[in-house]
Amino acid sequence: MKLTKERIVDAGMAVFAEVGYQNLSMRQVADRLDAHAGSLYYHVRGKDELLALMADRVCRSAYDAGTEALAALPPTATWQDRVEAQAAALRLSLRQHPGGAQLLAESPGVLSPGALSLMERLLRTLLDAGLPAEHCGIAADTLLSHVTGFVLQEQNQPAAPPPVTAEQYAELCERFPLLMGPLIPRVGQDEKFTRSVRLLCTGFAALS
Repeated sequence: MKLTKERIVDAGMAVFAEVGYQNLSMRQVADRLDAHAGSLYYHVRGKDELLALMADRVCRSAYDAGTEALAALPPTATWQDRVEAQAAALRLSLRQHPGGAQLLAESPGVLSPGALSLMERLLRTLLDAGLPAEHCGIAADTLLSHVTGFVLQEQNQPAAPPPVTAEQYAELCERFPLLMGPLIPRVGQDEKFTRSVRLLCTGFAALS
């Protein structure tokens, strides 16, 4: 197949999901495409540009998903609803792209039109909600960082929890009564995510 920038980004995403940010190399991407490494440079100048293109793809996907989610909200939706819709769309997009959360977490200096679009829309949402302008940047960055970190934890969790004996469980309850008690709700990831975003929104609202 003809080598294109899109195919190179496809291969880059696949390799990134396997080896991570530090170990990604243009040679590995070329091997995935069964091509010579030098031929990639006709389309992508190097690893930094490839990472930027990969981040842009993930963010553009999240932006488009957010646009659909916002359009589906009723006219009576609050600004908190709009924030939740954008956060949920970003979470879903990161989960759909292998290595997407890791890419955004480990390359914060790689700016892309997609990433800037996500931040711009979230900033507009917070400004329209009446949050003071001096706090909007930190609020938006905090929310985006939270979503990225949440997905990283989701993707790094083991398929099944490690076995715990009755004796071990009793010892944990004795040593960590708050952690093992009712203060930590035993809820699914979706509900946990929704609650966490709403807590952040409550904090943001206190600034206005």
